[in-house]
Amino acid sequence: MRYRDRADAGSRLADAIVAQGVIGADVVPLVLGVPRGGVPVAVEVAQRIGADVDVLVAHKLGAPGNPEFAIGAVAEDGSYVVDEDLLRRLGVRDTYVEAERERQAAEVKRRAESYRRGRPAIPIDGRVCIVVDDGVATGSTLQAAITLVGRRDAARVIVAVPVGPSESIRRLADIADAVVCPLQPEPFFAVGGWYDRFDQVSDAEVVRFLEKSA
Repeated sequence: MRYRDRADAGSRLADAIVAQGVIGADVVPLVLGVPRGGVPVAVEVAQRIGADVDVLVAHKLGAPGNPEFAIGAVAEDGSYVVDEDLLRRLGVRDTYVEAERERQAAEVKRRAESYRRGRPAIPIDGRVCIVVDDGVATGSTLQAAITLVGRRDAARVIVAVPVGPSESIRRLADIADAVVCPLQPEPFFAVGGWYDRFDQVSDAEVVRFLEKSA
């Protein structure tokens, strides 16, 4: 099983959400796309299941000297998660973690405001929320996103991703009310390896997707 592109992934993910029965009857859920790549998937899901859609911004906390290696992640309200075992193994100091959190939190806040173009965030409290990304590797960014949604008193938090390793899916299932992931290949390698087309999504494209959905 592979996906042609993010639109195809969103369509199949929507089918899996309905088939798994995680939404409930007579509920209009709120689909929250994690930028950048999760937004086109989220928009497709929302269109197919008749949901509202918004953006949920979170970003990885990079390791010292290797910013692409995630030691955790921060969400747009400043809440964050870190891999404590990884920090101990790498010998990462608390002062570095705090400085990296502050730096990334400022960028996440800026991006959230830029994506919404002045529109307020759709209220989360009391809503069934489906957090969508285009895939999951370690799951740290999604963990931060779930923490953010939980702090805003969502009635239920569902994670939906087209592809991810089973170990990461199990970790997400421990903190979400439900997880939908149709493709859990082993060995996993990388998210993009399970798409025929996996182009980078620009900030401008995220804005266009959200404006079209609004």
